[in-house]
Amino acid sequence: MSGRAPGQQRYVARPVAAVGGSLAVPGDKSISHRSVMLAGIARGRSRVSGFLESEDCLATLRAMQSLGVKIERPSAQSVVIDGVGLRGLRGAAHDLDMGNAGTAMRLFIGLLAGQSFDSTLLGDSSLTKRPMERVAAPLRRMGALIETRAGFPPVRIQGQGRLTPIHYDLPVASAQVKSAILLGGLYAQGVTSVSEPAVTRDHSERMLEAFGAGITVKDRTASIAGQSELRACDIEVPGDLSSAAFFIVAGALAAQGTLTLRNVGINPTRTGVIEILRLMGARIRVTNERRSGSEPVADLEIERSDLHGVAVPPALVPLAIDEFPAIFVAAACAAGETTVTGAAELRVKESDRIGAMAEGLERLGADLEVLPDGMRIRGGALRGGRVDSRGDHRIAMAFAVASVRAQGVIEIDDVANVATSFPDFVSTARHAGIDLQEQT
Repeated sequence: MSGRAPGQQRYVARPVAAVGGSLAVPGDKSISHRSVMLAGIARGRSRVSGFLESEDCLATLRAMQSLGVKIERPSAQSVVIDGVGLRGLRGAAHDLDMGNAGTAMRLFIGLLAGQSFDSTLLGDSSLTKRPMERVAAPLRRMGALIETRAGFPPVRIQGQGRLTPIHYDLPVASAQVKSAILLGGLYAQGVTSVSEPAVTRDHSERMLEAFGAGITVKDRTASIAGQSELRACDIEVPGDLSSAAFFIVAGALAAQGTLTLRNVGINPTRTGVIEILRLMGARIRVTNERRSGSEPVADLEIERSDLHGVAVPPALVPLAIDEFPAIFVAAACAAGETTVTGAAELRVKESDRIGAMAEGLERLGADLEVLPDGMRIRGGALRGGRVDSRGDHRIAMAFAVASVRAQGVIEIDDVANVATSFPDFVSTARHAGIDLQEQT
């Protein structure tokens, strides 16, 4: 008995001799979310190219439309947004459904905290298990009236119209919490600042600057001046490094010649996965470096590599937090022991990613020890088997990539949510040479 629910989607991944070729990954999810939000509260018309047409980002787009922003879609990856200005949003006629998009919900809490109307944010069964108090608490210090259900969605926001600026020291490094406070700071009278204990992705700071916000960044503190209007601008969304990570690992494990990934964002606050894999011995070349709007992009060339275990440096953990499912697969196929600590944030993603990856890797024969904030993995051969992704898109894709070094077929249950970040994952994986099929 498989235990799989009737009609549930699953992957079947068979071992292959090699991967390779040249491919592009979809647009960056974090940047796509932010581009629609900021363009919506700017003055004038903004054009976004390279937009990620995933379920998560479409939830953000629909929410902004419900708040009174006119949005056109000339093509799947092109969005034209007529911004309504900082005070131009209007209350939605219904609750705003974020689906599975934790980033969208946390950013919208910040954006809506300073509005003059009430809002309610909902999510699917997975999102209702993700903590929201880490965002709500600092915004309440700014005067926001926010209610959660025992710390989880749904989230109800009572419009106050104006917030009070604060300085906030993040207890845990989190780009989403930082971004929500900065968005709230746009509606405060004065300067709001956020200090983080470790560097996190800075897409919000870069994009706020591009839209003309009064934002400054010094060391690990971002400060924003409230009440200033944003100006429309055009945004080019680069390829998502988090999506590229699965193919970086596949290339390091099984490339014949070179596997090339084109037009990938290499924001220095996101490249922890590249640095960690290089420490493990991965041969990754960064070529054709250039700019895509306010973001650095490049092509990545990956060769088959002899990976070895490492103790992942704590400073790199927040710079690779979304990529650890792929990194865990690399560690399970590497020689020696890999240790990851300081990654407790993985416990509260779309699933408990530490628990889900440990359970799946053990089913495939990996030798590991689960830690409260990470994992210790002793690399070796993986066999085939059946694993449960727990409805988490990154878990599902990570185990699909594990098939390139497995000794048998890997079956991955509950994969429908891959569409939240990488709608064309199966066809892209097959283009790279991964033998992957989706079944119902």
